[in-house]
Amino acid sequence: MSTHQRQSEAAIVAGAWDTLLAEASAWIKEQAGTERQDPRPYFAQNVVYLLRGQFADAWQTHARCLEAQEDIAAVKTWMEALVVGQRGNGHVHLVMGLFLAQSGQSEQSMQSYKEAVRLLPQSAYPHYFLAQIHERASHLEMAIKEYREAVRLAPDFVPARTNLGVAYQEQGRLEMAIKEYREVIKLHPTDPVAYANLACALAEQGKMEPAVQSYKAALKLNPQDAEVHFALGGLYETRGRLDLADRSYRDALEANPDFGPAHSALGWLALRKQRFQDAQELFSRALKCNEEDPRAYHGIAELYAIRGKRQSAMENYSKAVKYYRDPEMRNAIMNQLFQEGQVPD
Repeated sequence: MSTHQRQSEAAIVAGAWDTLLAEASAWIKEQAGTERQDPRPYFAQNVVYLLRGQFADAWQTHARCLEAQEDIAAVKTWMEALVVGQRGNGHVHLVMGLFLAQSGQSEQSMQSYKEAVRLLPQSAYPHYFLAQIHERASHLEMAIKEYREAVRLAPDFVPARTNLGVAYQEQGRLEMAIKEYREVIKLHPTDPVAYANLACALAEQGKMEPAVQSYKAALKLNPQDAEVHFALGGLYETRGRLDLADRSYRDALEANPDFGPAHSALGWLALRKQRFQDAQELFSRALKCNEEDPRAYHGIAELYAIRGKRQSAMENYSKAVKYYRDPEMRNAIMNQLFQEGQVPD
């Protein structure tokens, strides 16, 4: 056993996460140039990034330790040995839970997190990660309970507050969601996601002007976020400001030329203005980005209907109905066609 492995294990047992990251980084350097990279130090890095809420970094290290079956097996053997030697240590159970959850064993991870909760009664981490498992299983009330406990134990734990807000919003408890998003902004005023989340909840409440201002704040912090440009465009379109909507959708495409929803939205704006050739080209671009884009198929169907090409229109209406997730949109198309005496396949 290398010195860095031994010290990494000691850091896990102590819950010394800064030390664990330093030792894991040194362990990786130690094996530089070897034919096969040991996945265990990458997993140790992954653990620290998850605890810190550095999810982009965690995803990068995940690919180095928890994708190949032989890597998963190596990390599993390491974790199981640690648990056997440290059954009474909550930090070890927490890390085992993170391994299980990320290697496709969510159900098994719950037991590890619950044991970590028992052994670490003052730690927010096991509640936070247990809540994520409940949320993925669509058990929102159970997730909210655990997120709330994480926030109670660590009021400045930004990822827990963010996820709590999202869970409230999914339940339609918008005031509760907005409260959490505002707390996140107080804690981390340069977090563009917090402003975007707040804007989305405000828009759902019908508070359009505050939502616009919050989206603008998010874009000031991160001008390259295509989704936020697109969401802002949607608000402008709802308010009848089609000029500003057009600009926002184009800003989304400047940030990400392959952002299909913006192509579809611009296609519908062109269709409204009877710029049929432009609309056709924009819907086609949207389908190149996503061949299951329902708004693009819907728009193309409308174009064929205008041109009197009934069969082609029906084929595209059928695809739109198939791919729309919003039941109101599916019903709107069906009702329109029934009124016209047509039924899609």
